[in-house]
Amino acid sequence: MAAVVVDVLLACLALLLLPVSSCAAGAPTVAAAQTSAAGGGYGAGCTKSCGDLTFDYPFGIGAGCARGHDFQLICNTTTQPPTLFLNDGFTQVINSIKPYGAAGYVYVNFSLDIPMRSGVDLYNVSWTVPGDSFSVRDSARVTIGYGNFDFEDTNDEGECQRNIPVVRGFQLQFVHRHEHGKGQRTSVDSVRIENDGVRLGWAILDHSTCAEAKRDKSSYACASKHRHCDDNLRFTASRAGYLCKCTDGYQGNPYAPNGCRRDVGLPDARYDRFPSKNNCSPSCGNISVPYPFGLEKGCSANQHFLLRCTYYKDNKSTNPDLLWWATRYTDEPSTPTKLVRIDISQGLIILTGEHYEEFLAMDGTASTRVSNGSAKDFVVKNLHFAIANQTCKEAQQNTTGYACVSVNSTCLAVNTGDEYIGYRCKCKHGFEGNPYIKDGCQDVDECSTAPGICPEICNNTVGNYTCIKCPAKSEYNDKTKRCTPVKKQKNLLFGIVIGLSAGFGILLPGLSAKMLFHKWKKGIQKRLRRKNFRKNEGLLLQQLISCDETTTDRMNIFTLEELEKATNNFDHTRILGQGGHGTIYKGILSDQCVVAIKKSMTIKQGEITQFINEVAILSRINHQNIVKLFGCCLETEVPLLVYDFISNGSLFELLRYNSNTLRIATEVAGALYYLHSAASVSVFHRDVKSSNILLDANCTTKVSDFGTSRLVSIDQTHIVTKVQGTFGYLDPEYCQTRCLNEKSNVYSFGVVLLELLLMKEPIFTSENGLKLNLASYFLAEVKVRPLSEIVTTKIYEEATEEEINNVTLLAEMCLSPRGEERPTMKQVEMTLQSLRNVTQTTAVHRANASDQLSQRCYSLEHEFIASAELPR
Repeated sequence: MAAVVVDVLLACLALLLLPVSSCAAGAPTVAAAQTSAAGGGYGAGCTKSCGDLTFDYPFGIGAGCARGHDFQLICNTTTQPPTLFLNDGFTQVINSIKPYGAAGYVYVNFSLDIPMRSGVDLYNVSWTVPGDSFSVRDSARVTIGYGNFDFEDTNDEGECQRNIPVVRGFQLQFVHRHEHGKGQRTSVDSVRIENDGVRLGWAILDHSTCAEAKRDKSSYACASKHRHCDDNLRFTASRAGYLCKCTDGYQGNPYAPNGCRRDVGLPDARYDRFPSKNNCSPSCGNISVPYPFGLEKGCSANQHFLLRCTYYKDNKSTNPDLLWWATRYTDEPSTPTKLVRIDISQGLIILTGEHYEEFLAMDGTASTRVSNGSAKDFVVKNLHFAIANQTCKEAQQNTTGYACVSVNSTCLAVNTGDEYIGYRCKCKHGFEGNPYIKDGCQDVDECSTAPGICPEICNNTVGNYTCIKCPAKSEYNDKTKRCTPVKKQKNLLFGIVIGLSAGFGILLPGLSAKMLFHKWKKGIQKRLRRKNFRKNEGLLLQQLISCDETTTDRMNIFTLEELEKATNNFDHTRILGQGGHGTIYKGILSDQCVVAIKKSMTIKQGEITQFINEVAILSRINHQNIVKLFGCCLETEVPLLVYDFISNGSLFELLRYNSNTLRIATEVAGALYYLHSAASVSVFHRDVKSSNILLDANCTTKVSDFGTSRLVSIDQTHIVTKVQGTFGYLDPEYCQTRCLNEKSNVYSFGVVLLELLLMKEPIFTSENGLKLNLASYFLAEVKVRPLSEIVTTKIYEEATEEEINNVTLLAEMCLSPRGEERPTMKQVEMTLQSLRNVTQTTAVHRANASDQLSQRCYSLEHEFIASAELPR
């Protein structure tokens, strides 16, 4: 807090800093209304507005409508329009208060006129931040002006002003010294103190951190479902505090019961014309404002797209400045952010400003820092926006609120880094315009906009164009842009005869040489393939297959020629995926069977025999949740494996959208149990991860990629081998001891369970930009936070809280640091199957109850109709 003494002299006024007490004398404040208990403020009688300004809980007016004294507001209805004040009755609120978003701010100012009274030489006035819950967010300044005086040392406006910084407040003392100077006698009637705007930060201070607040449920401020707590690191008061936010995909007031609600998109996007209001301003100065944005209510899709067009006080130009969102971020009292362009096709907001804090994205969940290190240097930043925090599939199912209303528009996902923001609309390829309005996407005439796009004639079509060649005996003229007849050439027939004769004379020897070379090269390739077949123990594999009747029907030894034909000579367009163990190609065999062909990395010669043995063993594995091995090819330097083709991709790619969490986990556990205990020889997979769990067209789980798997005899409990696997899934005990056993797969399966529950990758980036291990993060967080804040909300929409608790407990057991404390895959599979049976039984009971009710309703309806047909 700054304290100043102002002496009234003949020439001007002097300033002197004084210490400030906790309760400054002469402070022009008004007593605030009484406090309310924590958790109140949502009674039917609580008002949410004062004049043009709105506010929401924890702020309120009157007893029981605010969370404590600091958040009490006072509405002065004697002014027009009514004015809103903080609890001291002096600090005026100048912007609507929105208690949600990335940070809590209140914008205020104050002004005071102090009349000079005869015989009084000492005047005291002070202002402090009204409550511990507030702090001055920016370095604000107070202006002291002197009016109605007459002396020589004044400025052009007849004023003498001083600026003093405000940190926590200020205390001023004015001393009138009756002295004379060489100039004219000073005549001071009054002193005015004013401020153009101060940004106050606020936080909930009943506890210092979120962890402390959650333990005290009676006073915990985050009252809504689908919310989380955020430690308020920006707060600069005497102690820290916390803020509440809605989780991703939800919006509203997290401090109110049921205040966070699912983002359902636009209110109604079915009406034919946008916007709903007539005569909407299409621009602000030279800046175009396309729909869904707007400058007035009724001109934007909803309040989140409402912009503000205004002039700054110091702007001497004739062009106005388009400010940031009027309902989301208004910073006019200090350093406003200026929006300079809206790019609908790219989904971008281009902005500039002095402010170096974080700006909110359109859905209120993502933020982008735009500082260049100096608050005074203007910076430019591109910011992505989204219509609503929904997937395209969700939005398209909501026919009344789907924003992409143009026939030739499409839906795109919006991501910032690792975070999904929502969806936006874009015109399809070959169209341009505004996809958010009916018929807004119009055909692009490529022939006019891109001259020379065709070598000859360009024909524009709807959404595309076609190139046409000139007819026979004509050629294209670049000058006239037309096809013109070609002049007839004399002796044309004679020239053709000579040309053909010369051509055949040169072509025939060349073709003969080419055929001989091709035959020689083909012979070399055949010898090389036979050599590779012997080196890769092809005879041994044939012997193993012939000795096992169960293997013969399922196992094939393919020739390289067959697989080259199936993959169009291993064309790069047939690549399904690439990893650390090789490349996967899509192939179509001669019998039209679709397969996946794995081209592995180099194998050492000493490992060939073991490789062939593993192929023979895997060919005997027959389980509905394990990818089927059709056969192999040994005619290449590195053998090729042929698997069943799985069309729906991996679990890693479909985690965000798949809703069969419990079934998938049960099927994976069953497959691993089969490999460990039910197969003729135990198989330790050694690379269990979500990208190696595939889903077929029916979303049936298929465990794949046995490139690093090891075969173990039934009587062996473990093998000592070098550590292999994927970081994030590796068993820490296996990494330390190099002893691979079935519990190593149990740990990796536990990580996959976490991916299904938390919708996070095994190594993910936190909000602070730190790389975190998913297993370590979960085991630490589950001790201090409720599951509802750790597990993704999508899971809570699919399962009961008891089921989620049981699956989470199972994941904890699988991730135990010591292998002997982990369950076996048989125990895991039985636990998950039991939970799944309970879930299915509950669903059947609900369906039966619904059918009985429907039948009863039908019987009553039938009786009523029958009775109406009886004669009376």
